Amino acid sequence: MIILSLLATVIMASGIQFFVIDDDVMKMLPKNLESRVSWDALQDEFGSTEMIFIAFGHKGKSIFSPEAFTAAWDLSEQLETSQKVEEVTSVSRVTRMDNIDGFMEIDDLQPDRELSQEDIDNIKDYLDRNKTIKTRLVSVKDEYLVLMVQPYDTKGLDVFRNEVVAITGPILKGYEIHYGGNAYVTGTMPEMIREDVQGLMKIGLLIMVSILLLNLRSPKGVALVVMVIGLSLLAMMGFMGWIYRLTGSDRFLFTMANTSMPIILLTIANSDGVHVITKFFKDLRGKKDVRLAIASTMDSLLIPIFLTSITTIAAFLTMISSPLEPMIGYGISIGAGIVWAWFLSSLMMPSVISLLKWDANSDAISKPSIFEKLIDKLGKVVLTHPKYVFSTGAFFVIVGLFGLMKVTVDVNMANMFKPGTEIRDSMDFMDRELTGTMDIRVRIEGDMKDPETLSDMISLQEYMEKDEKVSVSYSIGNVVEQMHRTIMDDDPAFETIPENREKVNNLFTMYSMSGDPDDFSSLVDYNYEVGLVTALSKVMSTNEIFYYVEKIDIYIEENLNPDLNINVTGMIVVFRDLVILIIKSSIFSITFSLFVIGLIASVFFKRILWGVLAVIPLTSAVIINFGFMGYFGIELSHITAILSSIIIGVGVDFAIHYIAQFRRLSRTVSIDKLSKEVVDDVGYPIILDAASNMGFGALLFSAFLPIQYIGGLMVFAMVSTSLGTLTVLSALAELLKKRLIERS
Repeated sequence: MIILSLLATVIMASGIQFFVIDDDVMKMLPKNLESRVSWDALQDEFGSTEMIFIAFGHKGKSIFSPEAFTAAWDLSEQLETSQKVEEVTSVSRVTRMDNIDGFMEIDDLQPDRELSQEDIDNIKDYLDRNKTIKTRLVSVKDEYLVLMVQPYDTKGLDVFRNEVVAITGPILKGYEIHYGGNAYVTGTMPEMIREDVQGLMKIGLLIMVSILLLNLRSPKGVALVVMVIGLSLLAMMGFMGWIYRLTGSDRFLFTMANTSMPIILLTIANSDGVHVITKFFKDLRGKKDVRLAIASTMDSLLIPIFLTSITTIAAFLTMISSPLEPMIGYGISIGAGIVWAWFLSSLMMPSVISLLKWDANSDAISKPSIFEKLIDKLGKVVLTHPKYVFSTGAFFVIVGLFGLMKVTVDVNMANMFKPGTEIRDSMDFMDRELTGTMDIRVRIEGDMKDPETLSDMISLQEYMEKDEKVSVSYSIGNVVEQMHRTIMDDDPAFETIPENREKVNNLFTMYSMSGDPDDFSSLVDYNYEVGLVTALSKVMSTNEIFYYVEKIDIYIEENLNPDLNINVTGMIVVFRDLVILIIKSSIFSITFSLFVIGLIASVFFKRILWGVLAVIPLTSAVIINFGFMGYFGIELSHITAILSSIIIGVGVDFAIHYIAQFRRLSRTVSIDKLSKEVVDDVGYPIILDAASNMGFGALLFSAFLPIQYIGGLMVFAMVSTSLGTLTVLSALAELLKKRLIERS
């Protein structure tokens, strides 16, 4: 059995070679979602709209110097040699329009690598007269130059990010460098996730092993539990790799939302192992024979462990119904890990136990531990005053219900990283010194040389920029205005859209005489039938996003030409849709999980009442946890939304073990001693399981704030579900024991 178990685990774990870490936000959304469809259409028409922003300079010092412009030139040139880079936008790569003897002349804004200070001042003067261009290329206080680097596609953004950083560092040595943009965040996160998970696992295992050693007092016993945990984790990661290799589905990419997976499986596998080893020690204490003790242990636990595995898997598989793509892979993958933990704890672990030598007279086996003594006292209190205990539990649930009303939903990316981390500092800098990097894209289908269409475009931009968070917007309409002004002796009064289509067409014709029409490829398609408005904003809260997008939609409907086909997309709209999906997903996941678990328990235990009792501690824990989220201002995001399935999936173990032992002992123990015997039998492993699962506390050290919240709330959840089982469920079972007892 040991050889077969190890061989199967090695085969499953070999899939780790295909394990991929990624965190493209767009991959979270269903492919048929309107905002994603619009986004994909933009990628097809205008190339990748993701960018990395690079800002360099010195705080308190003007960036308009020959040295800085030489550095921008060298960096742009070097970046363009990369096969990952499609386009670089910078002072050395944009054009300028000038009126020379009544004609429009197009030239490079920075014509040469080496410039005099007079040349720099001339460039500054031009940028000061063209604020739309300057806002994109220079910081608010003229302290930093900005480069925008666009990849060929959104695949492998981590490689793209690393290559951009590797090129930038040596060239801008001596400058203060800041990176930003969604492409940078997405490209940075895989390594952050990898380091985060590795660090969390070490801390989690250290906490778990320390608590187990303190109570089991047996290195061999702890090693067996760790064996189940380690092999289960390897199998789960290998499963994700294999299924991604076979299906190619983005659902099985390891994203920021999956960061909690190893810790969760760690606690579930720990639960199975702890129940086996503690029961074995207790039976060995009485029987003094290893074979008899392990036979008695597995006779008692095979069914409860199987049932807890089934109900836990059922809770996580409800994620399959989630509209968020990674949540589907999350539920399936962790389900596979739970199957492996059940397989190892039910078959391999007892096989190893039977081969090892155990001293029945050792302190670890012959003497009760700290938690066993604690359970004895707790059991007496609960069973002496069951009504008071139940009333206390009900009070906390009522308090939690009021807190539920305070829960808010927010998917603000900045709030996912704690201050001081690389990404959070980058976002704060971009918002403070530059235009911000949150983008709103408006795709407009119509005649892009029609003055009415262009005027509508400018009108929409002006309305978008009224919001204080929106720094700048640009479109082909701005280019037409600039060309019109240039040809009219650079008179600001003529920075307008010409009156008729012929004049607009003439402007484009004049531009093509000395410039390249491909300069407009990111603003309009080749046939001038589809235009793109891009606005950059500072990070917005979820409420601000909802309000802003709604305002834009209303403005378009009421003020723009109804013949135009207009779609609003961009990361802001994506986040809005993400919020809606999170709310729907969380409500359904909680309701369906509880229903399925109650149904399974009712069928298996042959009583609807047992099914109801099985979900009472879980329901209470969910209400209390989300209630406390409301009280402490912890937002519901696509990360913390996982919390409900985690609480239900992990917490159901305690209730199932309690019910299984109650039914088993009710056939042989008198009604007066029944509840006491049940608490004595399952109370210790439940408390030890919950205490050792304080490994969830490792999540408190995550670089991602939502993961920290999950860590803190899960510590609380382990306490509430374990104590809820031993108090509320135990008190209810005592009060209803005459109706619940089944004798052979």
